[in-house]
Parts: sequence; structure tokens; C-alpha cells
Amino acid sequence: MTAAIYATRANLKTLVVAGTVAGGQLMITTDVENYPGFPNGILGPELMELWRKQAERFKASFVDDDASRVDLKRSPLTVWVSTDAYEARTVIAATGANAKYLGLPNEERLKGRGVSACATCDGMFFKGLDVAVVGGGDTAMEEALYLSRLCKTVTVIHRRNAFRASKIMQDRLFATPNVEVIWDHVVEDVIGEKKVEGIVIRNVKSGATQRLKVQGLFIAIGHTPATDIFKGQLEVDPRGYIITRSTEEFRTATNLPGVFAAGDVHDHRYRQAVTAAGFGCMAALGGERWLQKTPR
Repeated sequence: MTAAIYATRANLKTLVVAGTVAGGQLMITTDVENYPGFPNGILGPELMELWRKQAERFKASFVDDDASRVDLKRSPLTVWVSTDAYEARTVIAATGANAKYLGLPNEERLKGRGVSACATCDGMFFKGLDVAVVGGGDTAMEEALYLSRLCKTVTVIHRRNAFRASKIMQDRLFATPNVEVIWDHVVEDVIGEKKVEGIVIRNVKSGATQRLKVQGLFIAIGHTPATDIFKGQLEVDPRGYIITRSTEEFRTATNLPGVFAAGDVHDHRYRQAVTAAGFGCMAALGGERWLQKTPR
């Protein structure tokens, strides 16, 4: 949406292929309290609606369907939505990434009500409470350490008896007094009617189950970037994130001329609404400059 706002204000004819389910991860976020300009917070879907209205105000066009395939290797660049082909001189890939979840019976129902995949997004809602974190990589360590500064207790649950996280991150975690680790366990279910009240965990060796009383469950087992449609065309890293080539002039350029990337589709570190918006701005400005420098 930010890329569309900047592109239209630069007087570029702009089309947004918004998808059948628009808005990305903000659509499953309840209260957004860390986006500048909203001192009382704002609902994720409401923020996305405001962004869209702003883009529409500057005459951005929208197709509320999913792109089915792309051809970004030849000019004009082409994006298909079903059988309809849309041609452009520049394309911004801003398809985002989806957090991996556990697939538990009550997990989907309690998302935004105590189940989260982003501690920096939602941690403040659990100040002084007991929470659990699932995972064993650097992301899980980062989430647990961040939450330890806000929450009463943090319990890290890992299915193995050793973390795969870097040693320095593990050392920091083990040195944090209000963090406990439960090894060789997986989460079986989430308990709660209107909000998380606890979780059921199972010992993978003995099969024994127990309940933990927590008010929050943070899933930190990674993200899946939405880059399948670009495979074989845009260069991606081993995890599937688009690789950007930062130059003095083009900070969000990809390996293909005229194609830029913005947001979680390439940014696997910050994953915040405000950073995604910043990348959208950079991608749009980069696209505008590329068009100015590239003859038709």
C-alpha cells in the first residue's frame, strides 16, 4: 500500500494486485500499538483499510484477486491474474511472508487472543503475565529474551534436548532468570474460550502430557515467504526470501531490471509494519528513478 501511495503521487499509473485476502499479516493482528501516529493504537484490519483508501485517493487501481503467474525476464513485464494479463515497465514484489504455526486444534481460533507469532508486535499485551515460546532457533531465543523484559515468566518449549540457535543467543537465554526451558516436549493444544488460559504439552519420549498455565503462546518456528510465483526468475536465498541488491541509487532492486522487492518478502529480520512501509517507499522511489533513467 505504501509503494502504491508513493508511485501514484509520482504520477505513475499504478495497479495493485491485492489478492483474494488482502492486507497480509496485519489482517490477523488485533491491536497495533507500535505504528507511529496512532497513540491509542489501531486494529490491524482498520489500519489496512485506511492505507487502501489513501492509495485509492491518489487513483491507484486494484485487482482483488491473486496473481497466477509472472514473466519478469522480458519487457514489458507481465503479471497474470487468471487469464487476464497486465503489462508494466516496473514491478514491485510485496507478497509478504506467512508465519509458520503448529496446526493445533484451537490455535487458529485463538490467534490474536493470546496466540501470536511476533513478540515485538504483541509482547506489550502480556506485561506481567506468564507466557510460553515454542522453537529452538535464534528467532525463538530473540522472542523469549524480548518477552523476558516484559513478562513475569517465559517458558521455552523445544521438541529436542538441544537448541539449534547460536551459542551466544543460548548463553543469553540461560542467563535470564525468569526464563525456563522445557526440553523434549511439544505443544498439543491451546486452552481457553475467549483468550489463552493455558497449553497442553506432551513429552515426546514418554508420551506423558501436562498442562501449563500461561496467558500467551508465541510460535517462533519460522516464516515462509510468499515467493513461489517468482521461482526461476527472481533470485532467492536458501529460505526462499528474495535477495535484494542494494546500490547507491537502488536499495531494493532484485536481480532483474525494473523489478523491486518490499517488505517481509525479502526482510526476514525486522518483520514490522513500519519497516515494510519503509521498504515500500524505497521500492516505489527506486522504480520511479529506474523509469526516468531507462528509455522505453
